[in-house]
Amino acid sequence: MRFVISGLAVRCAAGCALSCVLVGAAVAQSNTAPSLSATASPAAPTLAQATEAAWQRATQAREAEGQTQRAAAERAAISSLWAAPPALEFSYRDDRWQTSAGRREAEAGLAWPLWLPGQRNARGAAVAADAELSQAAVQAGRLHFAGLVREAAWGIAAQKAGSDLADAQVRSLHEISDDVRRRVKSGDLAHADALAAQSEALAAQSAQLAARQRLSASQSQWMTLTGIALAPDLTSVPVSDGAAVSPGGAHFAVETHPDARVAALTVERARKRLDVVAATRRDPPELLLRIRQDIPGRGESAQNSIGVGLRIPLGTASRNQPLQAAALSELDVALTTKQRTEERLAADAAMAQAAVHTAEQQLEAERQRSALLRERASLIDRSFKAGETPLPELLRALAAATQADTSFARQQVALGLALARLQQSLGILP
Repeated sequence: MRFVISGLAVRCAAGCALSCVLVGAAVAQSNTAPSLSATASPAAPTLAQATEAAWQRATQAREAEGQTQRAAAERAAISSLWAAPPALEFSYRDDRWQTSAGRREAEAGLAWPLWLPGQRNARGAAVAADAELSQAAVQAGRLHFAGLVREAAWGIAAQKAGSDLADAQVRSLHEISDDVRRRVKSGDLAHADALAAQSEALAAQSAQLAARQRLSASQSQWMTLTGIALAPDLTSVPVSDGAAVSPGGAHFAVETHPDARVAALTVERARKRLDVVAATRRDPPELLLRIRQDIPGRGESAQNSIGVGLRIPLGTASRNQPLQAAALSELDVALTTKQRTEERLAADAAMAQAAVHTAEQQLEAERQRSALLRERASLIDRSFKAGETPLPELLRALAAATQADTSFARQQVALGLALARLQQSLGILP
């Protein structure tokens, strides 16, 4: 199944990368919330750097390294001339406790397990499949942590947007409260208006503290995930964020996704293991070399001999059927997992693409609503300063404008997150 990323979604990525830049103040005044680009440190990590840091901290990275080392060890084992380590044999007997005639017999031998026809090649193919699967698992693991990093990064962006808007709201209401107090002293407004303005300013201050606490929690989660104290720099996210995304649109094949590749290689490994079982119908034969010394009795000379033998175990149904059944079961599970994985990835990509389209439409609606309510709040502010509009009406207008600006800023982050999730569903690393 293939999907096409719309050019509009990609072009919106540039705006979403700056989603934390709060367009305009939440109020009629010219107080604008600081943008992420203004506060981001020059040393702020990119998503790619954060993903690498998170992967290096993960236990899955150690597991992947162990799988690679295990495959290398198995490859070295099958390069041996013997199917298993040689065995040393030694035996000795005499008649000391029977006739005591001085008869003695000593024998030493060495047994070399031999490869069965086709067994070595089958095991080599299985080891190669294991090595390829371990490499694919590394890519899938990195993609998994890229998803966690993306979610955490845009979570910080959302909380940063809320915190910046809360700061702007506090500054705006403090200015209004100061203006109302001056007008109360001059007799233009009643004392009740000053109390109302001060109450709104305190409420905004409480919301500001809550927003900062949520931002701090998001940053702590980021620190735990990546080990990096600095917040991510989303302004450095490229518009395409990968070669598979371009303004003209791009195609996505489910089979190229790292998770789908892991599932496919798991099937291939199961088939190779089944081939190993088919090529190993019996235990390996053993080449035997023995040296024997016989002493017939006291005063008689020793007789030495060398023997060569071949031990061939027989394969039976009781030995082979359980191994074959286990290999067939592993293959069946791998095939089912592959099919379900491809179905899931196709559904995830379709849902992510639909989410981007919806987020684009919602962003445009929120942008228009925010502009209208900011303009309305500006008009009511001028009317209030001219003494034509009561304070409650101004406060309601400011609250509506703030809510609209907050929704707009959150929707910008939502579109950036939707694009990040689309790239994640397509298997694109930062």
